[in-house]
Amino acid sequence: MFTTTRHLRIPLFLLWICGILFAIGASGHVPEQRKPQQPLRDNDQQPLPSKPKLESLPALLDALDVLQADYFAIWQGIWPTSIDWTSAVIGTYLSAALSTLSTSFASLSSSKTDENLVNKYFSQLSASYFGQDAFALRQEAYDDMLWVVLGWLESIKFIQLHSERHYAEADKAGSWYGEEWIPAFAHRARIFWDMASQGWDTSLCNGGMIWSPYLVPYKNAITNELFIAASISMYLYFPGDDNSSPFGFSAPNFSEVDSPARARDPKYLAAAIEGYRWLLNSNMTDAKGLYVDGYHISGWSRERPKNSTGNTRCDARNEMVYTYNQGVLLSGQRGLYEATGAKPYLEDGHKLVSDVIAATGWDLEDEKSFDDLEEPDRPGRKLGKWHGLGRSGVLEEACDAPGYCSQDSQTFKGIFFHHLTLFCARLPEHLVLDGVFVGKDFDTGKPGGIDEVRKWHDEQCARYGPWIKHNAKAALTTVDTEGRFGMWWGAPPHTMSAPDADIDLPAEAVDYRNNGVPQQWKNKPRYTREIQDGSDEINEKSARIGIMDLNDRGRGRTVETQGGGVSVLRALWEIVDTR
Repeated sequence: MFTTTRHLRIPLFLLWICGILFAIGASGHVPEQRKPQQPLRDNDQQPLPSKPKLESLPALLDALDVLQADYFAIWQGIWPTSIDWTSAVIGTYLSAALSTLSTSFASLSSSKTDENLVNKYFSQLSASYFGQDAFALRQEAYDDMLWVVLGWLESIKFIQLHSERHYAEADKAGSWYGEEWIPAFAHRARIFWDMASQGWDTSLCNGGMIWSPYLVPYKNAITNELFIAASISMYLYFPGDDNSSPFGFSAPNFSEVDSPARARDPKYLAAAIEGYRWLLNSNMTDAKGLYVDGYHISGWSRERPKNSTGNTRCDARNEMVYTYNQGVLLSGQRGLYEATGAKPYLEDGHKLVSDVIAATGWDLEDEKSFDDLEEPDRPGRKLGKWHGLGRSGVLEEACDAPGYCSQDSQTFKGIFFHHLTLFCARLPEHLVLDGVFVGKDFDTGKPGGIDEVRKWHDEQCARYGPWIKHNAKAALTTVDTEGRFGMWWGAPPHTMSAPDADIDLPAEAVDYRNNGVPQQWKNKPRYTREIQDGSDEINEKSARIGIMDLNDRGRGRTVETQGGGVSVLRALWEIVDTR
């Protein structure tokens, strides 16, 4: 046992990383006699030596410690180097990690000190409620607003889980104090869902969410996936809200803000179902089964919104593919199953996950990469072929190898693994449909009842385990001596020259998330501000000759890349090592 300080953690962390890469490599099993010192966090917790496969939990806790110790300013209540929407995502990771901590007490050493750790991080989460620039976010794109909704609903889920799990016994004096925060978190989620829902538009493309009111109409995958996920999450997790204050917001259709909002409001379920139906019919997936970024309406202009031909169809498709466009929908599909009992939502989700994994160059059946290359933790590893969303079985953005990822893209892989973890969480034993509990004999729309669907879902998620472990292992190779994760998980550890990494993007792909919004997308009559995407923050390190660490290029290691490390390690623990 020792005190975790920054100067002591550096050499021990290097030894620990070597150990964990070996441990989760071939078998994923840690021998019981192995008792390494692990510089994890302030209260010196170590896993019980008698339990196997606990390495991913200490790795997660250390990644979380670095995320908060290095990147969070508690006196400001923010992650100062983040931007509004990435900060909302980081807060969501923190809430999800708190849920993992709450359910993992048995795998740690002391419930007393672990409760103290939960309270420490929850106090930081609470501070971020005040640090979040809610007024600026109200003026941003609709997807930015929906990240806020998902973030505070995730916090409510944690509070309820922790209170029920640790404070429900008869000998406890009242509920957990964290429940006092639920009304504030719920109100912010409600207000932001109400504002974002104004982006649903039926005048173009027969429906769908518009990305931003400050640009020409663009109906992209992420805004619609977020609307689905946020709407079904409001239906399942929103506890109600009797706060009538809209914080000065007013709009023609907002009279309902002045009245109490109730839990399980059917309007949220209806919005999620309608949004999902529209997305499925939008032709927004490519030949690999991946969601492309979105659609414009050819010939549209403000002066002639329907142009001379009267075109209102989404017919100009942007073929760019990002990892997060494949992730957010997964939690929406999971939620739609829980709200309706319809198994096809889960089937769609598993098909999407399988397509993503194939697009990284990974064979689910043989549990290995298509490329016969060295493992990602071995020096001198060659780069495999680009398969559309990665290479050698490792999830990758198109900007990773060239090293020009923006602040947006640095957040994407973490988002994918966060929503994969939500999707693959064990299904409930009972469903609540229209206020009625249904049990194992409920007809799911396919052969078999709830129990059979639960077993099938677990089996499907178990198939992803080796791939998740492979990606966690690759992510850990990017960790520097300060415990900070890099962006390009599949990068060769050391090199003296630029990597030879061919990436074949379609001619119709516009990489606006990294290269900035094209001028022709900007609607000049209404475009009054710049939407910050982080693309102007590129670090000059990328111009240096003789780079030794490929993850030092561009923006380098950031709060967003650290969040990605937290997310993939949480997926490893929750989906693989606890099963």
